[in-house]
This record gives sequence, structure tokens and C-alpha cells, in this order.
Amino acid sequence: MTVSVERGIQTLKEHIDAPVASFFTTCVHCGMCADACLFYTETKDPKYTPIYKLKPLRRLWHQEYTFWGKLAAKLGLSKPVTAAELKAWEELVYDSCTMCGRCSMTCPVGNDIVYMIRKMREGMVAAGFAPSGLKAATERAITIGSPMGVKFPALKNQIKHIEADTGLQIPVDVEGAEYMALLSSMEIMNFPEYIGAIAKIFHNADISWTIASDAFEATNSGIQIGSSDLAAELVERVVAAAERLRVAFVISPECGHAYTALRWEGPNLIGRPYPFEVIHILELLDRLRAQNRLPVTGKIKEKLTFHDPCQIVRRGGVVDEPRRLLDMVAADFAEMEDHGIMNWCCGGGGGVSANERAAKLKLTAFNRKRHQLEALGVNTLVTACANCRITLEEGLEFNNMDVAVLGLAETLAEHLEEQSTSATTETP
Repeated sequence: MTVSVERGIQTLKEHIDAPVASFFTTCVHCGMCADACLFYTETKDPKYTPIYKLKPLRRLWHQEYTFWGKLAAKLGLSKPVTAAELKAWEELVYDSCTMCGRCSMTCPVGNDIVYMIRKMREGMVAAGFAPSGLKAATERAITIGSPMGVKFPALKNQIKHIEADTGLQIPVDVEGAEYMALLSSMEIMNFPEYIGAIAKIFHNADISWTIASDAFEATNSGIQIGSSDLAAELVERVVAAAERLRVAFVISPECGHAYTALRWEGPNLIGRPYPFEVIHILELLDRLRAQNRLPVTGKIKEKLTFHDPCQIVRRGGVVDEPRRLLDMVAADFAEMEDHGIMNWCCGGGGGVSANERAAKLKLTAFNRKRHQLEALGVNTLVTACANCRITLEEGLEFNNMDVAVLGLAETLAEHLEEQSTSATTETP
């Protein structure tokens, strides 16, 4: 990709499409989006108002596509967007936005601010203005195959340990398997118990599955940094592996942006439909539950709650599935005051967790989640996103809070009741 300020501004102009123009035209400057953003609510700094983060894009739209804006620009009454302005706005666009979509939910005229942030990031990355940590993660994703630099030998080593611990085989590169499971680097390196959990559940349910050695990574750094070209390249890698292995389903793991990139944006990014179905791991587990293929025993007696990953729940629509699954194993489940599609973000999504510069602001934003947990008085927090999980753990440790963070898939696997694999093999 060509990187220059001129190219960045041209890219911004090219991404001002009909929806963006409509959103800017209909914005009523009410400020309601501010109270929906945890970066604003926890700092009270007006610069973190979501719509304000789009000021350079808004001025370009006004100058290029409105009568009065064009006239003002011709008369020299409107300043052009400069490299200095884009550089100044980089922190707002990347550090203080997780693209969680809560602001879009509260807009009284229905403007999708996340959509516009994505457009803004397209121009920013083309101009070379993006956090160094996110740039490095994206480069590793393209050249190595993983934003954390995880290569297949590292995954193979983890598989070896999991197989020894569980006595189960983790299938790799099995052609004709029904499901191809994707993983995030965080699951491989930080939470390998997730791999063991799905292996145990799939064995118990007699599911035919595999992992692709050349496309095991689900995280899409292209979506996070704002490059559709790079996002498409990463999606194409997964699609190629799924086609090679001739699978019917590709399983998105407990990772929010991976689900967004592959399930909702992937076909548009690569310009063709998939020959397989994308299913989130929670959707698959819920189907197994409905078919009585996920028998569990015992209940967690401690009061617990669920953190809704934004991209999976609010923007992905997987709202009821985790709650039905938790109902199987939780004796005392309590919802946070704001939950489901109106949950508060963990603060680490949208590439923020890969952005070292944003660490202090991220911990400040975590105060919103801290208040939610303190109000409930729980000591167990379940979630279904590895990125959320590590962000939550960091925030809890920083605030000296004694709250255990569990993954939903592992929690179910721990309560799994072993059954014969001669049960029905109906496709979930």
C-alpha cells in the first residue's frame, strides 16, 4: 500500500460515500454519543466525544461535496485538512475508540459512527498515521500469519501439550472434515485451555473438525488498523484453507473482530460469497445444547455475571446464545445494569490492546467496567472473547479486584458430562 499524506487525504475523499454523507448531513449535534462512550464518561474530556473524532473527515465532506463548503474553500475561507491535523487526530481515532458501536446505538437519528471511524482509519493508515504497535501487529499478521508472531510450530507445541493432558487428538489438515476451527493468537499463547475445551466438547458430541496449519489465525488486524486491502488478504487466507480442506463450516473463536471480519465483512472484502458457512463458537455450542449434545453436570454456586464482547453481541447479534449456555452451569447468574446490546466495552477492542500508547487511557476507561462489577458484588466474570479476557484481567489487577475471569467454552467443558460417541451425528 502506498503511504503518503496526499494518498491518505485522497483515500478519505474516496471513502466519503452516500452513508457517510447522509450521516454528516443528519447529525443534530446533540452530544448523546458522548454519554455512550466510556472514554468520555470516564475522563469527561470533550475531545473524546465520538462524533468529534471525525472532524477532519467531516470538513473534507463539507469542502468536497456541499455547495457552501466548495464555495468557502474556493474563497479561502475554509482551511484544507493537513498532515499536522491528521497526526493530531491519530490518538483520537485509534487510542480512544474500540469501534464497539455503543455510540451508534444511542444516536437519535441512527448515524453509524463506527462505520465512519472505519472510513477515517482507511485514510489515516494510507497517510501513515497509525499507532506503531498496531502497525507492527498488522505487518506480522501479513508476513507471518499472526499479529503476535505465532507460527504453526508454536501452535503445534501447544497441541502436543493439550493432547497429553486430555488424551484427545487435535486434528490438523484433515480434508473433508465438517468444521474448520480458527483460533486467535491470544488463545494459543495465553489461553490454550480454550483449545482443550473445544476438543473435549467436539469429541463428546462426535463432531468432525480440523485446524488448518496454514490459516489457523482468526484475528484480522486489517480491520483494526483500517485497511480493507489488508483485511481482504487475511480473509482470503482463511477462505483458501477452508476450500482446500473442503469444510462445510468455519468456526470463529472467542474473538470479537475476527467474527466481524469473517462473518459480516469477509464476502464483501474479497468480492465473492463463501462456499461454506461461518459460525461463531457460541452459536455452535448453543446448537449442540438444543440438540441435547452438550450434556453438563453440576452448577457453579458462586454469583457470576457475563461480559458481552461488543463485536460478538452488539454488532454480531449473538445475544441469547451465551445466556442459554450459562443457564446450564450457573446457579446464580446476575446481569450487569447495562448488558446485552447495550453493554459497556472492556476498553481494549479495535486494536487498542495492541497500542502501547493507549495503555493509560485504557485503564482509565476500565473504571466503567469496575463500577459495573462493584455494583453487582460478584467475584466471577465470564466472557467469550480472548481480547476482552486479557483486557479485563489487566483492569482487575490494576484495581486490585479479586474477580476471576473465565472463558465460556472452558467453563462448559469443565462441566461436561461424558457420553458415548455413538449418539446422533446430525450436523449442528
